[in-house]
Amino acid sequence: MRAFRVPSRRRPAWVLPVIALGIAAVLGAALWRPWTAAATPESVAAAGAGGVVAAASPEPLDLPENPTVLIVGDSWTYGSAASDPSLGYAYVVGALAGWTTVVDGVRGSGYLKPGLDGPDFGTRIAALDPALEPDLVIVQGSINDRREGAGGYRAAVDAAWNALARVYPRAQVVILGPAPQVLPVEAATARIDGDLRDAAAARGWWYVSPLAEEWITTENYAAVIDTGAGRDHPSTAGHRYLAERLAAAVASLAR
Repeated sequence: MRAFRVPSRRRPAWVLPVIALGIAAVLGAALWRPWTAAATPESVAAAGAGGVVAAASPEPLDLPENPTVLIVGDSWTYGSAASDPSLGYAYVVGALAGWTTVVDGVRGSGYLKPGLDGPDFGTRIAALDPALEPDLVIVQGSINDRREGAGGYRAAVDAAWNALARVYPRAQVVILGPAPQVLPVEAATARIDGDLRDAAAARGWWYVSPLAEEWITTENYAAVIDTGAGRDHPSTAGHRYLAERLAAAVASLAR
């Protein structure tokens, strides 16, 4: 498991215009989020039983200046295919947004699937250090569960998120859905996106969908994804692009 704290740096002058442009690009999608809902005991029970949760927006994020942000995810969070893992989106976004980031990315991992160098999401979340007390937790992905089938998936998601709520009861949470490693989007990836959207809605957590917001399209796919040695992971430039989109998406959800 890779877990590194990345202190924020003074942002260069070009960063704010980049984030502003990103916010403008995603603001419309961020304001229209039919998958978000305030959690109630009834809605959580209905969603757990496969029910559909009514739409309602969670409370805006309320982040301090230079917040501590924990990012949990798979190989994309690890920084795979960047020229150095420290140039992965989860590290770059800290410098862009002024966050102190703590990165927990394990290659090949998902909610059901253990990774190459660490366990599944739920096991790792349950073992996180409670003393960290992040202001925001972002849980990314994962496409790695797409071959595991739907059976038991929602239970694994709920167990992982229950552990997250126990370990960091005061943290705000954003769920970052899977992004496509290939186009057209695989049916199993779209299913995972829908399952995570509904599960986040049941808890009143913000959900950011790179699929619905079209972060990766036929127009920019070649510039974002390394289909050669990177084995369909983001290139160094692709990781930076994803960091810009994530910074803008989180900014649009904040007060």
